[in-house]
Amino acid sequence: MKQRPVIHSAAFVKAAALSAAALYAGASAIADASAQTRSPQEACSRLANLFVPVWAIGLPTSGAVVQSATFVTAETPNNQNGEYCAVKGLIVPASADAPNMEFQVNLPTSWNSKALQLGGGGYDGTLVTGLGMAGLQPASIPTPLKAGYVTLGSDGGHKGAPGFDGTFGMNDEALLNFGKLSVKKTHDVAMAIVKARYGTAPRRFYFIGNSQGGHEALDAAARYSSDYDGVVANYPAYNVTLLHLGSLNAGKALYGNGGAGWINPAKTRLLTDAVHKACDGLDGAQDGIIGNIAGCNAAFNIETVKSTLRCANGTDTGDTCLSDAQIAAVEKIASPYRPGFAIAGMEEFPRWSLLEGARFEGRSTFGTRPVPGNPPTSADALLYNAGAATTKYILTRNPSFDALTFEPTAMKERTQESGNIMDVTDVDLIPFRTKGGKIILLHGTTDDFITPHNTVAYYNRHRALQGEAGMDSFVRFYVVPGLSHGFGAFNAKYDGLAALDKWVESGSAPGTLVAVDGNQGASRTRPMCLYPAWPRYSGTGSVDDAANFSCVTQ
Repeated sequence: MKQRPVIHSAAFVKAAALSAAALYAGASAIADASAQTRSPQEACSRLANLFVPVWAIGLPTSGAVVQSATFVTAETPNNQNGEYCAVKGLIVPASADAPNMEFQVNLPTSWNSKALQLGGGGYDGTLVTGLGMAGLQPASIPTPLKAGYVTLGSDGGHKGAPGFDGTFGMNDEALLNFGKLSVKKTHDVAMAIVKARYGTAPRRFYFIGNSQGGHEALDAAARYSSDYDGVVANYPAYNVTLLHLGSLNAGKALYGNGGAGWINPAKTRLLTDAVHKACDGLDGAQDGIIGNIAGCNAAFNIETVKSTLRCANGTDTGDTCLSDAQIAAVEKIASPYRPGFAIAGMEEFPRWSLLEGARFEGRSTFGTRPVPGNPPTSADALLYNAGAATTKYILTRNPSFDALTFEPTAMKERTQESGNIMDVTDVDLIPFRTKGGKIILLHGTTDDFITPHNTVAYYNRHRALQGEAGMDSFVRFYVVPGLSHGFGAFNAKYDGLAALDKWVESGSAPGTLVAVDGNQGASRTRPMCLYPAWPRYSGTGSVDDAANFSCVTQ
Protein backbone atom coordinates (compact mmCIF):
# COMPACT_ATOMS: atom_id res chain seq x y z
CA MET A 1 0.00 0.00 0.00
CA LYS A 2 1.26 3.48 -0.85
CA GLN A 3 2.38 5.50 2.17
CA ARG A 4 1.37 9.11 2.51
CA PRO A 5 4.12 11.69 2.00
CA VAL A 6 5.44 13.22 5.21
CA ILE A 7 4.81 16.94 5.04
CA HIS A 8 5.76 17.87 8.60
CA SER A 9 7.10 16.16 11.65
CA ALA A 10 4.58 15.48 14.40
CA ALA A 11 6.27 18.14 16.55
CA PHE A 12 5.95 20.70 13.78
CA VAL A 13 2.27 19.96 13.22
CA LYS A 14 1.55 20.25 16.95
CA ALA A 15 3.46 23.50 17.26
CA ALA A 16 1.84 24.90 14.14
CA ALA A 17 -1.60 24.03 15.47
CA LEU A 18 -0.94 25.83 18.74
CA SER A 19 0.49 28.94 17.11
CA ALA A 20 -2.18 28.97 14.39
CA ALA A 21 -5.11 29.02 16.81
CA ALA A 22 -4.69 32.69 17.70
CA LEU A 23 -3.94 33.61 14.10
CA TYR A 24 -7.00 31.76 12.79
CA ALA A 25 -9.26 33.23 15.46
CA GLY A 26 -8.55 36.67 14.06
CA ALA A 27 -8.59 35.68 10.41
CA SER A 28 -11.90 37.38 9.63
CA ALA A 29 -10.80 40.71 11.04
CA ILE A 30 -7.47 40.52 9.24
CA ALA A 31 -9.17 39.57 5.99
CA ASP A 32 -11.65 42.42 6.32
CA ALA A 33 -8.79 44.88 6.57
CA SER A 34 -6.88 43.29 3.70
CA ALA A 35 -9.93 43.46 1.46
CA GLN A 36 -9.71 47.22 1.62
CA THR A 37 -5.95 47.71 1.64
CA ARG A 38 -4.47 44.82 -0.37
CA SER A 39 -4.63 43.92 -4.02
CA PRO A 40 -6.17 40.55 -5.02
CA GLN A 41 -2.65 39.27 -5.73
CA GLU A 42 -1.45 40.28 -2.27
CA ALA A 43 -4.55 38.78 -0.65
CA CYS A 44 -3.79 35.53 -2.46
CA SER A 45 -0.14 35.41 -1.45
CA ARG A 46 -1.13 35.87 2.22
CA LEU A 47 -2.82 32.48 2.11
CA ALA A 48 0.42 30.62 1.44
CA ASN A 49 1.38 28.40 4.38
CA LEU A 50 -1.93 29.04 6.14
CA PHE A 51 -2.59 26.34 8.75
CA VAL A 52 -6.16 25.28 9.48
CA PRO A 53 -6.26 23.92 13.04
CA VAL A 54 -7.94 20.71 14.14
CA TRP A 55 -10.83 22.48 15.82
CA ALA A 56 -11.83 24.25 12.59
CA ILE A 57 -12.54 20.88 10.92
CA GLY A 58 -15.65 19.07 12.13
CA LEU A 59 -14.22 15.54 11.80
CA PRO A 60 -11.01 13.95 13.11
CA THR A 61 -7.83 15.21 11.41
CA SER A 62 -4.48 16.65 12.43
CA GLY A 63 -5.32 19.95 10.78
CA ALA A 64 -4.64 21.16 7.26
CA VAL A 65 -1.86 23.14 5.66
CA VAL A 66 -1.85 25.31 2.52
CA GLN A 67 1.16 24.39 0.40
CA SER A 68 0.70 26.96 -2.36
CA ALA A 69 -1.43 29.97 -3.21
CA THR A 70 -1.02 30.92 -6.86
CA PHE A 71 -2.49 34.06 -8.38
CA VAL A 72 -3.80 33.43 -11.90
CA THR A 73 -4.57 36.40 -14.11
CA ALA A 74 -7.34 36.49 -16.68
CA GLU A 75 -4.65 36.80 -19.37
CA THR A 76 -2.77 33.65 -18.33
CA PRO A 77 -2.51 31.34 -21.38
CA ASN A 78 -5.21 28.62 -21.54
CA ASN A 79 -7.04 30.10 -18.55
CA GLN A 80 -10.80 30.00 -19.12
CA ASN A 81 -11.68 31.00 -15.56
CA GLY A 82 -10.95 34.70 -15.25
CA GLU A 83 -8.82 36.07 -12.42
CA TYR A 84 -8.54 33.84 -9.36
CA CYS A 85 -6.32 32.47 -6.61
CA ALA A 86 -5.60 28.71 -6.72
CA VAL A 87 -4.99 27.36 -3.22
CA LYS A 88 -3.62 23.84 -2.84
CA GLY A 89 -2.79 21.91 0.28
CA LEU A 90 -3.12 18.81 2.40
CA ILE A 91 -5.49 17.71 5.14
CA VAL A 92 -3.35 15.74 7.57
CA PRO A 93 -4.96 12.52 8.82
CA ALA A 94 -5.70 11.77 12.46
CA SER A 95 -3.83 8.46 12.18
CA ALA A 96 -0.13 8.48 11.37
CA ASP A 97 -0.44 5.54 8.96
CA ALA A 98 -3.24 7.05 6.84
CA PRO A 99 -2.71 9.03 3.62
CA ASN A 100 -2.98 12.79 3.42
CA MET A 101 -5.98 14.30 1.64
CA GLU A 102 -5.06 16.74 -1.13
CA PHE A 103 -7.43 19.65 -1.77
CA GLN A 104 -7.76 22.66 -4.04
CA VAL A 105 -9.82 25.80 -3.45
CA ASN A 106 -10.15 28.43 -6.20
CA LEU A 107 -11.00 31.97 -5.10
CA PRO A 108 -12.28 34.29 -7.87
CA THR A 109 -11.46 37.98 -7.64
CA SER A 110 -15.05 38.73 -8.69
CA TRP A 111 -16.82 36.54 -6.17
CA ASN A 112 -20.59 35.99 -6.23
CA SER A 113 -20.61 35.01 -2.51
CA LYS A 114 -21.30 31.36 -3.34
CA ALA A 115 -19.24 28.18 -3.28
CA LEU A 116 -19.42 24.97 -5.31
CA GLN A 117 -17.79 21.72 -4.23
CA LEU A 118 -17.18 19.15 -6.96
CA GLY A 119 -17.10 15.37 -6.57
CA GLY A 120 -14.74 12.72 -7.87
CA GLY A 121 -15.20 9.48 -9.76
CA GLY A 122 -14.53 5.76 -9.45
CA TYR A 123 -12.48 5.16 -6.31
CA ASP A 124 -11.37 8.82 -6.25
CA GLY A 125 -7.58 9.01 -5.83
CA THR A 126 -7.06 11.99 -8.16
CA LEU A 127 -7.31 15.65 -7.19
CA VAL A 128 -10.52 17.33 -8.32
CA THR A 129 -9.21 20.79 -9.16
CA GLY A 130 -12.53 22.61 -9.61
CA LEU A 131 -11.23 24.36 -12.72
CA GLY A 132 -13.58 22.79 -15.25
CA MET A 133 -17.28 22.29 -15.78
CA ALA A 134 -19.64 21.03 -13.08
CA GLY A 135 -21.23 17.67 -13.74
CA LEU A 136 -22.90 17.56 -17.16
CA GLN A 137 -22.69 21.27 -17.92
CA PRO A 138 -22.43 22.08 -21.65
CA ALA A 139 -19.16 23.51 -22.90
CA SER A 140 -20.96 26.57 -24.27
CA ILE A 141 -21.46 28.19 -20.86
CA PRO A 142 -18.85 29.69 -18.49
CA THR A 143 -17.23 27.44 -15.94
CA PRO A 144 -18.52 27.87 -12.37
CA LEU A 145 -15.26 29.59 -11.41
CA LYS A 146 -15.57 32.02 -14.31
CA ALA A 147 -19.18 32.66 -13.23
CA GLY A 148 -17.94 33.83 -9.82
CA TYR A 149 -18.23 30.72 -7.65
CA VAL A 150 -15.51 29.63 -5.25
CA THR A 151 -14.83 26.09 -6.48
CA LEU A 152 -13.22 23.26 -4.56
CA GLY A 153 -12.44 19.57 -4.60
CA SER A 154 -10.17 16.92 -3.16
CA ASP A 155 -8.72 13.51 -4.00
CA GLY A 156 -11.11 11.75 -1.60
CA GLY A 157 -8.37 11.08 0.94
CA HIS A 158 -5.83 8.99 -0.98
CA LYS A 159 -3.92 8.59 -4.24
CA GLY A 160 -4.63 5.74 -6.63
CA ALA A 161 -4.14 4.52 -10.16
CA PRO A 162 -6.95 5.30 -12.63
CA GLY A 163 -9.93 2.97 -12.47
CA PHE A 164 -10.43 0.77 -9.44
CA ASP A 165 -7.23 0.84 -7.42
CA GLY A 166 -8.69 -0.36 -4.13
CA THR A 167 -5.46 -0.55 -2.14
CA PHE A 168 -6.51 2.44 -0.04
CA GLY A 169 -9.29 0.28 1.43
CA MET A 170 -6.77 -1.59 3.56
CA ASN A 171 -6.45 1.52 5.76
CA ASP A 172 -9.37 2.32 8.08
CA GLU A 173 -9.14 6.12 7.94
CA ALA A 174 -8.63 6.17 4.16
CA LEU A 175 -11.70 3.98 3.74
CA LEU A 176 -13.78 6.22 5.98
CA ASN A 177 -12.61 9.28 4.05
CA PHE A 178 -13.59 7.73 0.73
CA GLY A 179 -16.84 6.33 2.08
CA LYS A 180 -18.26 9.43 3.74
CA LEU A 181 -15.83 11.77 5.53
CA SER A 182 -13.83 13.51 2.77
CA VAL A 183 -16.86 15.61 1.78
CA LYS A 184 -17.10 17.30 5.18
CA LYS A 185 -13.36 17.63 5.76
CA THR A 186 -12.85 19.35 2.41
CA HIS A 187 -15.84 21.61 3.02
CA ASP A 188 -14.58 22.77 6.41
CA VAL A 189 -11.05 23.49 5.21
CA ALA A 190 -12.46 25.45 2.28
CA MET A 191 -14.65 27.46 4.65
CA ALA A 192 -11.59 28.47 6.64
CA ILE A 193 -9.76 29.53 3.48
CA VAL A 194 -12.75 31.45 2.13
CA LYS A 195 -13.11 33.35 5.40
CA ALA A 196 -9.41 34.14 5.45
CA ARG A 197 -9.59 35.52 1.89
CA TYR A 198 -12.91 37.39 1.86
CA GLY A 199 -13.63 37.94 5.56
CA THR A 200 -16.99 36.17 5.36
CA ALA A 201 -18.49 32.74 4.73
CA PRO A 202 -20.24 31.91 1.45
CA ARG A 203 -23.90 32.86 1.35
CA ARG A 204 -24.68 29.62 -0.52
CA PHE A 205 -22.78 26.33 -0.60
CA TYR A 206 -23.54 23.74 -3.30
CA PHE A 207 -22.23 20.30 -4.30
CA ILE A 208 -22.30 18.74 -7.78
CA GLY A 209 -20.96 15.35 -8.82
CA ASN A 210 -21.31 12.42 -11.19
CA SER A 211 -21.07 8.71 -10.30
CA GLN A 212 -18.91 8.57 -7.12
CA GLY A 213 -19.24 12.34 -7.13
CA GLY A 214 -23.01 11.85 -7.19
CA HIS A 215 -22.62 9.62 -4.15
CA GLU A 216 -20.66 12.40 -2.49
CA ALA A 217 -23.38 14.90 -3.40
CA LEU A 218 -25.95 12.75 -1.59
CA ASP A 219 -23.54 12.40 1.34
CA ALA A 220 -23.42 16.21 1.47
CA ALA A 221 -27.21 16.45 1.58
CA ALA A 222 -27.93 13.52 3.88
CA ARG A 223 -24.97 13.44 6.27
CA TYR A 224 -23.98 17.12 6.37
CA SER A 225 -27.26 18.91 5.77
CA SER A 226 -26.32 22.01 7.78
CA ASP A 227 -23.37 22.70 5.45
CA TYR A 228 -25.11 22.71 2.08
CA ASP A 229 -27.98 24.54 0.38
CA GLY A 230 -28.36 22.29 -2.64
CA VAL A 231 -26.80 19.39 -4.54
CA VAL A 232 -26.87 17.85 -8.01
CA ALA A 233 -26.28 14.09 -8.12
CA ASN A 234 -25.85 12.70 -11.63
CA TYR A 235 -25.98 8.87 -11.92
CA PRO A 236 -24.91 8.55 -8.26
CA ALA A 237 -23.01 5.55 -6.89
CA TYR A 238 -24.81 6.10 -3.60
CA ASN A 239 -24.64 2.45 -2.47
CA VAL A 240 -21.08 1.47 -3.33
CA THR A 241 -21.09 -1.79 -1.36
CA LEU A 242 -24.29 -3.17 -2.87
CA LEU A 243 -23.51 -1.69 -6.29
CA HIS A 244 -20.19 -3.49 -6.41
CA LEU A 245 -21.71 -6.75 -5.19
CA GLY A 246 -24.25 -6.39 -8.01
CA SER A 247 -21.34 -5.72 -10.36
CA LEU A 248 -19.54 -8.82 -9.09
CA ASN A 249 -22.73 -10.81 -9.67
CA ALA A 250 -22.63 -9.71 -13.30
CA GLY A 251 -18.98 -10.73 -13.41
CA LYS A 252 -19.86 -14.16 -12.06
CA ALA A 253 -22.51 -14.50 -14.76
CA LEU A 254 -19.87 -13.86 -17.42
CA TYR A 255 -16.95 -15.76 -15.92
CA GLY A 256 -18.63 -18.67 -14.12
CA ASN A 257 -18.22 -22.24 -15.42
CA GLY A 258 -14.89 -21.41 -16.96
CA GLY A 259 -16.23 -18.47 -18.90
CA ALA A 260 -19.01 -20.37 -20.68
CA GLY A 261 -21.34 -17.41 -20.14
CA TRP A 262 -18.94 -14.76 -21.42
CA ILE A 263 -20.43 -12.63 -24.20
CA ASN A 264 -17.83 -11.30 -26.59
CA PRO A 265 -18.14 -7.85 -28.24
CA ALA A 266 -19.70 -9.26 -31.43
CA LYS A 267 -22.36 -11.18 -29.50
CA THR A 268 -22.98 -8.16 -27.27
CA ARG A 269 -23.65 -6.10 -30.37
CA LEU A 270 -25.91 -8.82 -31.75
CA LEU A 271 -28.00 -8.66 -28.57
CA THR A 272 -28.17 -4.89 -28.20
CA ASP A 273 -28.88 -4.37 -31.90
CA ALA A 274 -31.86 -6.72 -31.50
CA VAL A 275 -33.09 -4.64 -28.56
CA HIS A 276 -32.84 -1.42 -30.55
CA LYS A 277 -34.55 -2.95 -33.59
CA ALA A 278 -37.54 -3.93 -31.43
CA CYS A 279 -37.71 -0.81 -29.24
CA ASP A 280 -36.26 2.25 -30.98
CA GLY A 281 -39.50 3.39 -32.59
CA LEU A 282 -41.70 2.89 -29.52
CA ASP A 283 -41.26 6.56 -28.56
CA GLY A 284 -42.37 7.72 -32.00
CA ALA A 285 -38.89 8.34 -33.43
CA GLN A 286 -36.38 6.04 -35.14
CA ASP A 287 -33.26 7.82 -33.92
CA GLY A 288 -31.05 5.36 -32.04
CA ILE A 289 -32.60 6.34 -28.70
CA ILE A 290 -35.09 4.20 -26.79
CA GLY A 291 -37.39 6.46 -24.79
CA ASN A 292 -40.27 4.13 -23.94
CA ILE A 293 -38.64 1.72 -21.48
CA ALA A 294 -41.89 0.12 -20.29
CA GLY A 295 -42.89 -0.53 -23.87
CA CYS A 296 -39.47 -2.00 -24.56
CA ASN A 297 -39.78 -4.36 -21.60
CA ALA A 298 -42.94 -5.73 -23.19
CA ALA A 299 -41.54 -5.84 -26.74
CA PHE A 300 -38.17 -7.39 -25.94
CA ASN A 301 -37.28 -9.46 -22.87
CA ILE A 302 -35.50 -12.64 -21.89
CA GLU A 303 -38.16 -14.75 -23.55
CA THR A 304 -37.53 -12.86 -26.79
CA VAL A 305 -33.82 -13.59 -26.42
CA LYS A 306 -34.52 -17.30 -26.04
CA SER A 307 -36.91 -17.47 -28.98
CA THR A 308 -34.95 -15.35 -31.46
CA LEU A 309 -31.24 -15.43 -30.58
CA ARG A 310 -30.63 -18.95 -29.22
CA CYS A 311 -28.08 -21.09 -31.03
CA ALA A 312 -29.30 -24.42 -32.41
CA ASN A 313 -29.31 -26.99 -29.61
CA GLY A 314 -28.10 -24.29 -27.23
CA THR A 315 -24.42 -24.80 -28.05
CA ASP A 316 -22.14 -21.96 -29.12
CA THR A 317 -21.87 -21.98 -32.91
CA GLY A 318 -20.45 -18.49 -33.47
CA ASP A 319 -21.25 -14.80 -33.29
CA THR A 320 -24.70 -14.99 -34.89
CA CYS A 321 -26.41 -16.51 -31.84
CA LEU A 322 -26.21 -17.00 -28.07
CA SER A 323 -25.61 -20.31 -26.33
CA ASP A 324 -27.74 -21.46 -23.40
CA ALA A 325 -24.92 -20.51 -21.04
CA GLN A 326 -24.76 -17.01 -22.55
CA ILE A 327 -28.53 -16.59 -22.39
CA ALA A 328 -28.38 -17.61 -18.72
CA ALA A 329 -25.77 -14.87 -18.21
CA VAL A 330 -28.04 -12.33 -19.92
CA GLU A 331 -30.93 -13.36 -17.68
CA LYS A 332 -28.80 -13.06 -14.55
CA ILE A 333 -27.52 -9.61 -15.52
CA ALA A 334 -31.00 -8.39 -16.47
CA SER A 335 -32.54 -9.58 -13.17
CA PRO A 336 -32.35 -8.12 -9.64
CA TYR A 337 -29.54 -9.35 -7.37
CA ARG A 338 -30.13 -10.21 -3.72
CA PRO A 339 -27.15 -10.72 -1.38
CA GLY A 340 -29.32 -12.49 1.21
CA PHE A 341 -29.58 -9.64 3.72
CA ALA A 342 -30.03 -5.88 3.85
CA ILE A 343 -27.08 -3.55 3.26
CA ALA A 344 -27.78 -0.02 4.54
CA GLY A 345 -31.45 -0.95 4.48
CA MET A 346 -31.45 -2.18 0.86
CA GLU A 347 -32.08 -5.88 0.21
CA GLU A 348 -31.98 -5.90 -3.59
CA PHE A 349 -29.79 -4.42 -6.29
CA PRO A 350 -31.93 -3.69 -9.37
CA ARG A 351 -31.49 -5.14 -12.84
CA TRP A 352 -29.00 -3.81 -15.35
CA SER A 353 -30.47 -2.19 -18.47
CA LEU A 354 -28.97 -4.73 -20.89
CA LEU A 355 -32.36 -5.38 -22.52
CA GLU A 356 -33.42 -1.71 -22.51
CA GLY A 357 -30.93 0.00 -24.81
CA ALA A 358 -27.63 0.00 -22.92
CA ARG A 359 -24.84 -1.05 -25.25
CA PHE A 360 -22.40 -2.61 -22.75
CA GLU A 361 -19.55 -1.88 -25.14
CA GLY A 362 -17.81 1.25 -23.86
CA ARG A 363 -14.72 0.75 -21.68
CA SER A 364 -14.84 -3.03 -22.25
CA THR A 365 -17.91 -3.43 -20.05
CA PHE A 366 -17.96 -7.17 -20.72
CA GLY A 367 -14.24 -7.35 -21.42
CA THR A 368 -12.33 -8.85 -24.32
CA ARG A 369 -11.40 -12.20 -22.78
CA PRO A 370 -13.47 -14.96 -21.15
CA VAL A 371 -11.33 -15.44 -18.04
CA PRO A 372 -10.34 -12.53 -15.76
CA GLY A 373 -6.71 -11.71 -15.15
CA ASN A 374 -5.03 -11.58 -11.76
CA PRO A 375 -4.64 -8.73 -11.15
CA PRO A 376 -7.52 -7.55 -13.36
CA THR A 377 -6.76 -5.36 -16.36
CA SER A 378 -8.78 -3.30 -18.83
CA ALA A 379 -9.26 -6.49 -20.87
CA ASP A 380 -11.49 -7.83 -18.10
CA ALA A 381 -15.17 -6.98 -17.66
CA LEU A 382 -15.41 -3.55 -16.05
CA LEU A 383 -18.24 -4.63 -13.76
CA TYR A 384 -16.14 -7.54 -12.51
CA ASN A 385 -13.16 -5.25 -11.90
CA ALA A 386 -15.21 -2.95 -9.67
CA GLY A 387 -16.69 -5.83 -7.69
CA ALA A 388 -13.37 -7.64 -7.38
CA ALA A 389 -11.57 -4.55 -6.04
CA THR A 390 -14.15 -4.01 -3.28
CA THR A 391 -14.07 -7.71 -2.43
CA LYS A 392 -10.28 -7.90 -2.25
CA TYR A 393 -9.38 -4.61 -0.56
CA ILE A 394 -12.42 -3.61 1.46
CA LEU A 395 -14.47 -6.69 2.39
CA THR A 396 -11.89 -9.48 2.76
CA ARG A 397 -8.83 -7.19 2.85
CA ASN A 398 -6.98 -10.00 1.15
CA PRO A 399 -5.48 -8.84 -2.19
CA SER A 400 -4.97 -12.44 -3.33
CA PHE A 401 -8.58 -13.46 -2.68
CA ASP A 402 -10.44 -14.98 -5.64
CA ALA A 403 -13.39 -12.62 -5.98
CA LEU A 404 -15.37 -15.13 -8.03
CA THR A 405 -15.65 -17.29 -4.89
CA PHE A 406 -16.97 -14.52 -2.66
CA GLU A 407 -20.34 -15.08 -0.98
CA PRO A 408 -21.66 -12.12 1.07
CA THR A 409 -23.49 -14.36 3.55
CA ALA A 410 -20.11 -15.74 4.66
CA MET A 411 -19.06 -12.20 5.65
CA LYS A 412 -22.40 -10.66 6.53
CA GLU A 413 -21.15 -8.51 9.43
CA ARG A 414 -18.20 -7.07 7.50
CA THR A 415 -20.35 -6.45 4.41
CA GLN A 416 -22.94 -4.58 6.45
CA GLU A 417 -20.16 -2.61 8.16
CA SER A 418 -18.89 -1.62 4.72
CA GLY A 419 -22.42 -0.54 3.83
CA ASN A 420 -22.51 1.73 6.87
CA ILE A 421 -19.29 3.36 5.65
CA MET A 422 -19.79 3.59 1.89
CA ASP A 423 -23.58 3.53 1.31
CA VAL A 424 -25.85 6.51 1.94
CA THR A 425 -28.98 4.56 0.99
CA ASP A 426 -30.95 4.90 4.22
CA VAL A 427 -29.56 8.13 5.67
CA ASP A 428 -32.53 10.41 6.43
CA LEU A 429 -33.10 13.38 4.10
CA ILE A 430 -35.63 15.09 6.39
CA PRO A 431 -33.02 17.43 7.99
CA PHE A 432 -31.98 18.62 4.53
CA ARG A 433 -35.59 19.15 3.47
CA THR A 434 -36.37 20.98 6.73
CA LYS A 435 -33.53 23.48 6.27
CA GLY A 436 -34.72 24.23 2.73
CA GLY A 437 -32.09 22.23 0.86
CA LYS A 438 -32.74 21.18 -2.75
CA ILE A 439 -31.69 18.07 -4.71
CA ILE A 440 -31.54 17.44 -8.44
CA LEU A 441 -31.14 13.74 -9.33
CA LEU A 442 -30.40 12.49 -12.84
CA HIS A 443 -29.73 9.14 -14.48
CA GLY A 444 -29.50 7.95 -18.07
CA THR A 445 -31.51 4.96 -19.32
CA THR A 446 -28.52 3.35 -21.06
CA ASP A 447 -26.02 3.53 -18.19
CA ASP A 448 -24.13 0.23 -18.29
CA PHE A 449 -21.98 0.92 -15.23
CA ILE A 450 -24.59 2.07 -12.70
CA THR A 451 -28.03 0.88 -13.71
CA PRO A 452 -30.64 3.67 -13.82
CA HIS A 453 -32.98 1.43 -11.83
CA ASN A 454 -30.62 1.92 -8.89
CA THR A 455 -31.41 5.65 -8.72
CA VAL A 456 -35.09 4.91 -9.31
CA ALA A 457 -34.91 2.67 -6.22
CA TYR A 458 -33.30 5.48 -4.19
CA TYR A 459 -35.90 8.00 -5.31
CA ASN A 460 -38.83 5.68 -4.61
CA ARG A 461 -37.44 4.72 -1.21
CA HIS A 462 -37.20 8.32 -0.04
CA ARG A 463 -40.47 9.31 -1.67
CA ALA A 464 -42.17 6.63 0.42
CA LEU A 465 -40.51 8.05 3.55
CA GLN A 466 -41.11 11.73 2.74
CA GLY A 467 -44.56 11.41 1.23
CA GLU A 468 -45.36 12.69 -2.24
CA ALA A 469 -45.74 16.35 -1.28
CA GLY A 470 -42.68 16.30 0.97
CA MET A 471 -40.49 14.75 -1.71
CA ASP A 472 -41.73 17.08 -4.41
CA SER A 473 -40.89 20.07 -2.23
CA PHE A 474 -37.13 19.49 -2.44
CA VAL A 475 -36.24 16.78 -5.00
CA ARG A 476 -36.41 16.77 -8.81
CA PHE A 477 -35.54 13.52 -10.60
CA TYR A 478 -34.81 13.16 -14.32
CA VAL A 479 -34.32 9.91 -16.27
CA VAL A 480 -32.74 10.70 -19.64
CA PRO A 481 -33.12 8.32 -22.62
CA GLY A 482 -29.92 7.59 -24.52
CA LEU A 483 -27.53 8.81 -21.83
CA SER A 484 -25.00 6.30 -20.51
CA HIS A 485 -22.25 6.86 -17.94
CA GLY A 486 -21.15 10.26 -19.23
CA PHE A 487 -21.51 9.38 -22.92
CA GLY A 488 -24.10 7.64 -25.08
CA ALA A 489 -26.30 7.96 -28.15
CA PHE A 490 -27.64 11.12 -26.54
CA ASN A 491 -24.78 12.56 -24.50
CA ALA A 492 -27.02 14.85 -22.47
CA LYS A 493 -25.58 18.14 -21.21
CA TYR A 494 -27.57 20.58 -19.06
CA ASP A 495 -26.87 23.45 -16.70
CA GLY A 496 -27.68 21.79 -13.38
CA LEU A 497 -25.93 24.52 -11.39
CA ALA A 498 -28.13 27.26 -12.85
CA ALA A 499 -31.30 25.23 -12.25
CA LEU A 500 -30.26 24.46 -8.68
CA ASP A 501 -29.22 28.01 -7.84
CA LYS A 502 -32.46 29.44 -9.22
CA TRP A 503 -34.47 26.95 -7.16
CA VAL A 504 -32.58 27.74 -3.95
CA GLU A 505 -32.59 31.50 -4.44
CA SER A 506 -36.12 32.05 -5.77
CA GLY A 507 -38.01 28.93 -4.75
CA SER A 508 -38.76 28.29 -8.44
CA ALA A 509 -38.53 24.52 -8.79
CA PRO A 510 -37.30 23.22 -12.14
CA GLY A 511 -39.79 21.41 -14.34
CA THR A 512 -38.99 19.97 -17.74
CA LEU A 513 -35.44 20.98 -18.70
CA VAL A 514 -33.79 20.94 -22.10
CA ALA A 515 -30.56 19.03 -22.66
CA VAL A 516 -28.17 19.42 -25.59
CA ASP A 517 -26.29 16.53 -27.17
CA GLY A 518 -22.60 16.74 -26.31
CA ASN A 519 -21.49 14.25 -28.95
CA GLN A 520 -19.04 15.68 -31.47
CA GLY A 521 -20.87 17.19 -34.42
CA ALA A 522 -24.31 16.70 -32.85
CA SER A 523 -26.86 19.50 -32.97
CA ARG A 524 -29.92 18.14 -31.24
CA THR A 525 -31.82 18.91 -28.09
CA ARG A 526 -34.25 16.83 -26.05
CA PRO A 527 -36.54 17.52 -23.12
CA MET A 528 -35.44 16.13 -19.76
CA CYS A 529 -38.70 14.91 -18.26
CA LEU A 530 -39.51 14.64 -14.59
CA TYR A 531 -39.69 10.98 -13.58
CA PRO A 532 -41.67 8.89 -14.43
CA ALA A 533 -42.41 10.81 -17.66
CA TRP A 534 -40.40 10.25 -20.84
CA PRO A 535 -40.14 12.21 -24.14
CA ARG A 536 -42.44 11.12 -26.98
CA TYR A 537 -41.94 12.49 -30.51
CA SER A 538 -44.99 14.40 -31.78
CA GLY A 539 -44.64 12.98 -35.27
CA THR A 540 -43.88 16.27 -37.02
CA GLY A 541 -40.82 18.49 -37.20
CA SER A 542 -37.19 17.63 -36.67
CA VAL A 543 -36.35 14.83 -34.25
CA ASP A 544 -33.33 16.94 -33.30
CA ASP A 545 -35.51 19.67 -31.75
CA ALA A 546 -36.78 19.30 -28.18
CA ALA A 547 -39.83 21.39 -29.10
CA ASN A 548 -41.17 18.45 -31.11
CA PHE A 549 -41.33 16.13 -28.09
CA SER A 550 -43.71 16.05 -25.15
CA CYS A 551 -43.29 14.42 -21.75
CA VAL A 552 -45.70 11.53 -21.26
CA THR A 553 -46.14 8.67 -18.79
CA GLN A 554 -47.65 6.08 -21.13
